[in-house]
Amino acid sequence: MTQRVALVTGAMGGIGTAVCQELAKAGHKVVASYHPQFDNKDEWLAEQKAAGFDFIAVGGDVSSLEDCQKMVAEAEAAAGPVDILVNNAGITRDRMFAKMEKDQWDAVISTNLTSLFNMTKQVSAKMAERGWGRIINIASVNGVKGQAGQTNYSAAKAGVIGFSKALAAELAAKGVTVNVIAPGYIATKMVMAIKPEILQTIIDGVPMKRLGKPEEMGAACVYLASENGGFMTGATLNINGGLYYQ
Repeated sequence: MTQRVALVTGAMGGIGTAVCQELAKAGHKVVASYHPQFDNKDEWLAEQKAAGFDFIAVGGDVSSLEDCQKMVAEAEAAAGPVDILVNNAGITRDRMFAKMEKDQWDAVISTNLTSLFNMTKQVSAKMAERGWGRIINIASVNGVKGQAGQTNYSAAKAGVIGFSKALAAELAAKGVTVNVIAPGYIATKMVMAIKPEILQTIIDGVPMKRLGKPEEMGAACVYLASENGGFMTGATLNINGGLYYQ
């Protein structure tokens, strides 16, 4: 297979790590983007190296256009033109709307939605010029069905889906696909840290009676990034154990 360069944002979290690993296993050269405030970058890279993964790391805030320009420039200087972009970075600032502050709204919209403009703007035109590209945007089941206490997050993730459908239409004739993965509850360290009784309630609400595995998210990214995924664009893959049907 042709080795491609993949850039993954939010790469050092639970889902991001699995996406990086699965893309690397598929033969791609992976650049891991992380927020400058992530304190464990060197530890993460060492852990990945010990596991057999040699990732390139670039730091920046995806809510900043200037940072995204810098990160992509660094990624391309180190690895070559970006063929696969996985917009995975995201945050939550949960609160019932009546008590939600403007800064909580702004932070989530900037990091989870505006970041797609900031990152994709750096690579999509170049992909189109080369006649090949894969843009994979990570949304959420709560962007599809909504969730109390997450008006900011649900709005941003719903926006991810709308953004992707529109951009897919623009790039379909250029050899560039744009797709969405909307995960349900995935067994990352953050989710597994939830109080056991609450976590069990969550699992009980999933028809498959289990959490998703991070590597299942990674495997979906591998497919969407592959040659065989070239006829799928503008689609949303709902990976949620039957929690919600669109």
